[in-house]
Amino acid sequence: MRIHSLITAFALFIAAPAFAHQGVHIENPYARTNGGIGKTGAIFLEIMNHADTDDRLIGVASDVAEKVEMHTHKADANGVMSMSAVPEGFEIPALESRFLKRGGDHIMLMGLRQDLKDGDIIHLTLTFEHSGEVKVDVPVDNARKPEEAADPMADMPGMDHSTMDHSTMEAPAN
Repeated sequence: MRIHSLITAFALFIAAPAFAHQGVHIENPYARTNGGIGKTGAIFLEIMNHADTDDRLIGVASDVAEKVEMHTHKADANGVMSMSAVPEGFEIPALESRFLKRGGDHIMLMGLRQDLKDGDIIHLTLTFEHSGEVKVDVPVDNARKPEEAADPMADMPGMDHSTMDHSTMEAPAN
């Protein structure tokens, strides 16, 4: 009986890494703020969907702001960019990544309840249609440049990143 328990424990230990990346996984989160109470900020990150079914980010929450919403930037007919809420959320296709980055999709913090400075941590809860709640600690990094955003290859022309296996990539140094 004891040997059976040891074999079962060993099998679970070996299988644990395979289960570690089921569903969604968050990489490279960071926030930028305008500073001060009542001001705004934004959160950027990469959402990796390791499941074989599509998922959707349907909710965002944090206690650091009065209102937390999913937003995107869109150009109107005259090429003028504006920001708008995305109440339907963001789809994350099966076995792919979605980048929430500056100038595109992002999480907006409105009415900050505290002054946030570089190095502060924002506790964020992401709610997914299938994966449920995922809690993320997001560091404030106002000095981060756009080229250091979640997708290190976003500006490489002519490359199709949709078929890349991002799970084997190393995260860029902060």
